[in-house]
Amino acid sequence: MSRSFGRDKRLLTSRQFAAVFDSPTGKAPGKSVLLLARDNGFDHPRLGLVIGKKSVKLAVERNRLKRIIRDSFRLHQQMLAGLDIVVVARKGLGDLDNAELHQQFVRLWKRLSRSR
Repeated sequence: MSRSFGRDKRLLTSRQFAAVFDSPTGKAPGKSVLLLARDNGFDHPRLGLVIGKKSVKLAVERNRLKRIIRDSFRLHQQMLAGLDIVVVARKGLGDLDNAELHQQFVRLWKRLSRSR
């Protein structure tokens, strides 16, 4: 499996996001974050991010979070094959440093892959 993060690895339309929100088959709550997942029928996972201004005020912080989450997803996508995943940020996620974020998402990806 390629470790790239192209368009085929992203949730792009509101219909794709709604499918995950309406009927998630797996959930992985973490510190200031919630992961929702659903089977997608493909041989690769797809990722969608919901990081609003209410939960993370500064655009710099939102962009940093997105970059770290995408990188972690890219490195762990082989264990997540066949899932559509939506990451929902909550208050306090922007306060974590990069190392803590990476560790938290490694744990969340593992928990999500086991919950299938």
